[in-house]
Amino acid sequence: MNLDEKITLVFLIWNVMVFLIYGIDKYKARRRVWRIPEKTLLILAFIFGGFGAWLAGITFHHKTRKWYFKIVWFLGMVTTLVALYFIWM
Repeated sequence: MNLDEKITLVFLIWNVMVFLIYGIDKYKARRRVWRIPEKTLLILAFIFGGFGAWLAGITFHHKTRKWYFKIVWFLGMVTTLVALYFIWM
C-alpha cells in the first residue's frame, strides 16, 4: 500500500468516525442528556469530515434544518476532494 492509498484510507476512517460522532449526538439528543457542542461537530465536519457529517445528517435526520451545518458539510466535502485531488495527482 503506497502513501496515496494510506492517506485516502485515513480520510475514509475519519469520515466514519465523524459519522459515528454525529450518531452519538443524535442518540444523546433523544435521551435529553449532555450533548456534543455544535462547535465541535462543525469543526469535525470542516476538517475533512464533510462526507461523514453529511451522510449522518441524512441518516439520522440530525442538524439538517440548520443552514450553517449544510454549508460546513459542503465545505468539508470540497476540502476533502481538493486534498485527494492533490494527493493522487
